[in-house]
Amino acid sequence: MSLADVDTPALILELDPFERNLRRLNESLAERSVKVRPHAKSHKCPQIAMRQIALGAVGVCCQKVSEAEALVEGGVRDVLITNEVIGARKLQRLAALAKQARVAVCVDNVENVKALDAAAAQFNVTLDVLVEINVGANRCGIEPGEPAVDLAKRIVDSAHLRFAGLQAYQGSAQHMRKVEERRAAIDGAINHVKRTRELLGKAGIPCPKVTGAGTGTYLLEASSAVYDELQAGSYIFMDADYARNDWTESGIPRFEHSLFVWTTVMSRATDERAIVDAGLKASSIDSGMPRIADGGPAEYIKASDEHGVIQLNGAAGYAVGDKLKLIPGHCDPTVNLYDDYICMRNGRVEAIWPITARGALW
Repeated sequence: MSLADVDTPALILELDPFERNLRRLNESLAERSVKVRPHAKSHKCPQIAMRQIALGAVGVCCQKVSEAEALVEGGVRDVLITNEVIGARKLQRLAALAKQARVAVCVDNVENVKALDAAAAQFNVTLDVLVEINVGANRCGIEPGEPAVDLAKRIVDSAHLRFAGLQAYQGSAQHMRKVEERRAAIDGAINHVKRTRELLGKAGIPCPKVTGAGTGTYLLEASSAVYDELQAGSYIFMDADYARNDWTESGIPRFEHSLFVWTTVMSRATDERAIVDAGLKASSIDSGMPRIADGGPAEYIKASDEHGVIQLNGAAGYAVGDKLKLIPGHCDPTVNLYDDYICMRNGRVEAIWPITARGALW
C-alpha cells in the first residue's frame, strides 16, 4: 500500500530516519565504556526493543509491570523498571515475571523494600533492586547521601533482594532549552551520585551500576565516568518538543524526526483555516501542539477531541481530502493512543508493528 492510501488518523514510522537514529546513538558512544538501556516507554513495542538489543543494548527500561510483561513476552530478556512498584498484586506479578527474564526494580522507601522481599520470597526468586535517588527532578527518589545508603543497607539485609546500584535520572533536565542549563543540571546530578557512591563504599556496600540519562543529556552522563548505563528513549522518534532544544555545542547528534501522525483535511469552511481529523485522541498536546512536517507557514493551533485546527497563514493547498504529516508534540503519550505503527519506506508500507504495551498503565 502507498502512503497516500493509508487511512487516517494513523501513526506513521518512517524506517530510514528511524534506523539512522538507532545507529547514530551507538556511533556517538563508540569511544565510551557505557552501556545503552533504552527506555521502552517511548515505543512500547517489542519489535523496536529487539532492534535496539540487536545493535548492542543490554536490555530495556519500562515504567510499569504490565509494560515489562509485554516486552518480556515479545522476547526481551532483561528489563529494568525505572519506577517504584506499589501494591501486593503488582508485586506478585513482578516477582512472577522474574522467573521468565532478568527483572530489576527501583525503590525509594523502606516499606517498599519489605513488600518486595515478601513477594520475592513467595515466588522463590531473588530480585535486583536499585535505590532511586533524587538528583534534581524532585519526583520519586530518596535524598542522596546517607538516606540512600541506609535504604541500600535494608536491601542488602533482605533475604530475597540484591542491591543492584543507583537509579539517578534527571528528567527535568531533558527539555531545558539551553545547553548550559542542561549541563549545570547534570553536573549537579553527577555530584549527588558521586557522594552517594562514596558513602556506599565507606559502608562496605559495592555499587554495581549507576543508571539514568535521557535523550537531551545522555552524552553528559556518558562523559562523567560515573554513569554505567544510559536510558535515552525518544532519540528513535524525536518529537516537536525535543526539536525546540538548542543542540549546538552539546556534542549530542541531531536525531531526525521519524514518527508522524498521518491526517486528512476534513473541512475548509473558511479561507483562513483547515480542519484535520487528528485531534486530542490522535496526538498528545501536553508538550505543545504538533508541528506540520512540511515546514511551511501553516500552523496547527488548536485541538479538540476529533478535530485539529490549522491556521493557514497564506499557505497554498490544504484542500478537503488532502493528507499531511504532523510531528507530535510529545512522542510517548502519542504512541499510547495507537494500536500499531504503520512502517513506511520509500512511500510504501513495509511492515505493521503492534504497539503491544499500549495502555499498560499499572
